[in-house]
Amino acid sequence: MRAGNFRHCASGLGGAAKIVDTGTLPKLHVLTLTPFYPSDGDEASGCFVAETLRQIEAQGAASSVMAVDSIYHASRRSSQQSPADWMRYPQLPGNFGLSTAGQFLGTVLLSRVQQLHRHSPVTVIHAHAALPCGHAAAFLSRRIGIPFVVTVHGLDVFNRCFQNGIAARWRRKSSLRVYAGAHKVICISEKVRQLLTDGMAEAGEIVNAEVVYNGTDPSVFAPGSSQDELPTILIVGNLLTGKGHELVLRAFARLKDSHPALQCQIIGEGADRDRFAAMARDLGISGRVHFLGRRSRSEVAEAMRNCTVFVLPSRYEGLGCVYLEAMACGKPAIACHGQGIDEIIHHGKNGWLIPIDGLEELVQGLQVLLGNAELRAQIGKAARQTILDNLTLSHQAGKLMRIYEDAAR
Repeated sequence: MRAGNFRHCASGLGGAAKIVDTGTLPKLHVLTLTPFYPSDGDEASGCFVAETLRQIEAQGAASSVMAVDSIYHASRRSSQQSPADWMRYPQLPGNFGLSTAGQFLGTVLLSRVQQLHRHSPVTVIHAHAALPCGHAAAFLSRRIGIPFVVTVHGLDVFNRCFQNGIAARWRRKSSLRVYAGAHKVICISEKVRQLLTDGMAEAGEIVNAEVVYNGTDPSVFAPGSSQDELPTILIVGNLLTGKGHELVLRAFARLKDSHPALQCQIIGEGADRDRFAAMARDLGISGRVHFLGRRSRSEVAEAMRNCTVFVLPSRYEGLGCVYLEAMACGKPAIACHGQGIDEIIHHGKNGWLIPIDGLEELVQGLQVLLGNAELRAQIGKAARQTILDNLTLSHQAGKLMRIYEDAAR
């Protein structure tokens, strides 16, 4: 590449990159390492990374993406909408091998990153999650001399994976080293940042951390002109116990007689789907609970526009992009106190908060919201304004650009 003639502005190598003649090279070239990214046939997984990267490119940075997965998972192919170099890395079986997987991944990536860096110098590596991508980024940073930042996406900051024992201690130790070596650790909420800084202080380490909330696209996730005739509760999330689907099903069963037209739509897939479906049958609500499986981004946006109330009483959530998307659609979103989203949602003003496992509070909240269209509209309008004020993809990308520029100095 001749300096001054082209801009490397898209993901990957070997045909995945797009070169646009702009007359000047971009100031920033960000290499993203991520296990979360859309792939052919699954545009929803990792969309929160891909959609932000498109905004970063729109703000003038070049972007390359190396999306990764372990050899134990099926190979994935790049999607046309979100091009990336997909590659697999060796890992010892299960979570036991997570503490060393980053070293294997870094070794796999080294020659590719060196080639990319020679072709179009990389300004900063942005790793998503400490293990394995942050660990690999730290390895690459030492070998090539590129600064790296890492984003923490959840509350399991030190990768305990809900376990104890020697493997969990190894994962924690590896995570500590990654965070200590990063130019910046990006946290998706203040709750995540507090868990990180407390854990680092306990280990006698210092960390440079900053909160950058996720954003959403208010042109895609926007209010609709009309609403379906049937009142509908919408859940979007992986079908796992911690997301709170069971609580919603129990609440729905309590409301089925007083709201005979009420429907429940559930978007997502997961290991607990059959158990939730059996629970719906046992509660006598299976005819009104619809498991829709995986849906495209446009289909999710349409479902949010048409629902009456969005509910996800998750017990373990760093922030939760789906709440922001529902809010952008002008819908009341019900979430739980004590999660990252309670930094965004103010109860009764721009959303609704209940205690974790608060069945009575959920039933009461649904009764209030389903029965008061004026209150729903008021909360929905405030919710969308909250997004427009500070939580769009453009806001998020601007804050990340500032972090990248600081790393480049």
